[in-house]
Amino acid sequence: MLTSTHLIFIILTLLLVTMAGIYSMKLVQSSSDFAIGGRTVGTSILVGTIAGTLIGGASTIGTAQLAFQYGMSAWWFTLGAGISSIILGLFLAKPLRESGVTTGPEFLGLVYGSQTQVLASISSSVGIFLNIVGQVLSAVALLTSMFGINPFLAALIAVVLIISYVIFGGVWGTGYVGLLKLTLIYVSLSITGILAYFLGGGITGFKASFPVFPWFSLFGRGASTDLATGFSLLVGVISTQTYLQAILSGRNIHISRKGAIISGLIVPPVGIASILVGLYMRANFPHINAKEALPLFVLNFLPDWLGGIILATLLISIIGTGAGLVLGVSTMLTHDIYKRFIYPTATDRNVLTFSKLAIIIVSAFTLIFVSNNINSVILKWSILSMGLRGASIFFPLLYAIFFRDFVEPSTGMLAVTLGPLSSILWAFFGSQNIDPLYPGLLISFLILTFGSYFKKTLLS
Repeated sequence: MLTSTHLIFIILTLLLVTMAGIYSMKLVQSSSDFAIGGRTVGTSILVGTIAGTLIGGASTIGTAQLAFQYGMSAWWFTLGAGISSIILGLFLAKPLRESGVTTGPEFLGLVYGSQTQVLASISSSVGIFLNIVGQVLSAVALLTSMFGINPFLAALIAVVLIISYVIFGGVWGTGYVGLLKLTLIYVSLSITGILAYFLGGGITGFKASFPVFPWFSLFGRGASTDLATGFSLLVGVISTQTYLQAILSGRNIHISRKGAIISGLIVPPVGIASILVGLYMRANFPHINAKEALPLFVLNFLPDWLGGIILATLLISIIGTGAGLVLGVSTMLTHDIYKRFIYPTATDRNVLTFSKLAIIIVSAFTLIFVSNNINSVILKWSILSMGLRGASIFFPLLYAIFFRDFVEPSTGMLAVTLGPLSSILWAFFGSQNIDPLYPGLLISFLILTFGSYFKKTLLS
């Protein structure tokens, strides 16, 4: 049960992080500063943006929940996110940073044409929007369980926090908030993870409580299921504007690559701490709701002041991820649609104003959408989000980078149209045993590969 001490330290922690977002405002003098830090961002801010967005509710509360249910296979979310970030740094940072673009769809436009850029931007924005909805729903679940407040009020608080974290400083705000968030999460989860380890009796105690399989296997849910989780994270990271935007904001290629690789190394340990908590709670409190494993551990086993900081940090982990995603959507709407087609002669001040206005509009639509779907399953929105983002960006981006001389430009528009459409149709009419992401990816891959091959064969 929350005490007054919990509440005081929750409020103080939230205020500290909000001040970090406001502080970043002094670094923004232009629309380029807001979107990509004027391409002068250093390693630490890059890490704050990438890792700070990757580590959200799924990396903390969600991982503890999955560990409570299945054990060590819960590590695949943070492990997959880490591997994906390293791949992004090693193989994609150089061509992306050298291109001089601001968004992923803009990069696609260089290869496939402006129509493809617009379609990819719209589809990807809708996909990320659905992920923002999932983040706000997660925040609602946490806030209502902590304070017992009305769900709409919880959603409103979450949306206001998201806006305050990013609207002042753009990518700088995301980076500074992300860095502070990472520090808080590492300290918090180190304490909770170590405490859970010793309370559980260490390795000997955990082994006495659970059989080796499935609880201590990375493939406890089945190799196909768990490997698919890792692959989905790879698709998600490469297909999401927030992470691409961070790479594009680096001071140089070396910084962009280094920031992504460091992010990939520091994300997986967060999952280990959450897993230890989930296992301890399963062994000792098997009848609780799995999603409450981490919050209940904090409330029951930590001093009130520390528990308040950690509960606020869990909320920040969700809000910070939502803020990074909102910034990504705002950037695509601004640079791929507003600046290119609606107001091509817009001044820099116009662009900066629209970027901030887009953040408010996206956040407001999120609040409306969440209010009408307050009892919906969070995972449903994540699945639809991944299908739209992945099918729109993943293979078109990889082909544009690695097979630019092979791919036929006209196939790009077909891929970013039919790929997401296939995911949507599969989500509503296809087998529930197959993630909608995969039909969309398959269609995109076939169009780009065979469409380019046959067209070039016919023309030769």
